[in-house]
Formats: sequence, structure tokens, C-alpha cells
Amino acid sequence: MSFPQNIFFVKIITALFLGCFALSSCENDEEEIKKLNQDRIALEEGRFIESYLSQGAKVKAKLTAPLMYRYVKDSSYVEFPKTLHVDFFNDTLAKESQLDARYGKYREFERKVFLRDSVVVMNILKGDTLYADELWWNQDTQMFYTDKPVRIHKKDQSILRGKKGMESKQDLSDMVFFGTEGRGIVPKDSTAGF
Repeated sequence: MSFPQNIFFVKIITALFLGCFALSSCENDEEEIKKLNQDRIALEEGRFIESYLSQGAKVKAKLTAPLMYRYVKDSSYVEFPKTLHVDFFNDTLAKESQLDARYGKYREFERKVFLRDSVVVMNILKGDTLYADELWWNQDTQMFYTDKPVRIHKKDQSILRGKKGMESKQDLSDMVFFGTEGRGIVPKDSTAGF
């Protein structure tokens, strides 16, 4: 072998050796790869949000909020950190109730909304108003529920409290209170059947 061929041969052997060394020193720990993928969260931001919820080609709700963050990951969610307002409509598109809260979080895959901090739901048609510190809304069943204390002020001036929470339809009908107390007006004929 001539001198130039020897140098070429030595360079190739050196390159192969260094390449093998570099490849053998690499390690892909599956846990580290999973952690890197989990830590990646896409964040979308929206301001002055106006969104509509429809079912069966009918508008069921209108949401407005000054700020919205949407976190895109395995279990995506939408967060409303600076208040939200929702108008709920009945089948004739009349506004039947409205909701206000200082914070909301919509869990997309569960189709549930968590509300907290000064939650107020008002049935416009009946005049009833629900006050809660925390409240959940299930989009599929259109039900409100919580295991935290709530109170409802009825149109007739009665006040009902659920010390351990409540559940009801989104129009505040069919309410069930847990750990109840309150004062109210009892109709004169309410004891007739006893």
C-alpha cells in the first residue's frame, strides 16, 4: 500500500471507530422519552371570546369571556381565568337561564365544565337564583351539580341551602339538595293530605 492509501485507510478506520463509539454511548431511556413528550403542551390564547353551543342544529348556549386559554395535550382543556358568562336557551331559543363565574375550566374529553369563585346561576323565566362557590356542569346531561355548600333564592323570597351540595337541570328545575336547611312559604293546603 502506498502512503496516500494508508492515510485514507487510517481515516476510514478512525471514522468507523469513532462512529461506533458514539452510537454505543447513546442511550434512549423510555421513561425520559415519555416524560419529554408529556411535558409538551400547546397553548392557544383567545381574547374577547364569543362561542355558541348547538345540539341538533339548535343553539343551546352562548358563552362570552374576556380571556381563554386552550391547553392541547393528552387530556385537553379550556380555561377561563378572568370570568365567563353563559346564556342558556330553550328549544324556542328563548333565554331561560344565565350563568356567571370568575373562573371556569372545560374538560373537552369529559365534556364537563368546572366553575368556581362567585358562581351565580339565574333562571330568568322562574326568577330563581343559585349561588355557589364551586359548581360542575355536565354538557351531555345538561345538569349542574356540586358537593360544596349552595343556596338558592326563590322568587317567593324563600331561601334554600344545601350544606353538602345539590344537583339540578340547567334551568334549575328538579333540584335535589344534600344536607338541606332553609326557610320558605308553605301553602295553606299543604297539610291537607296528612
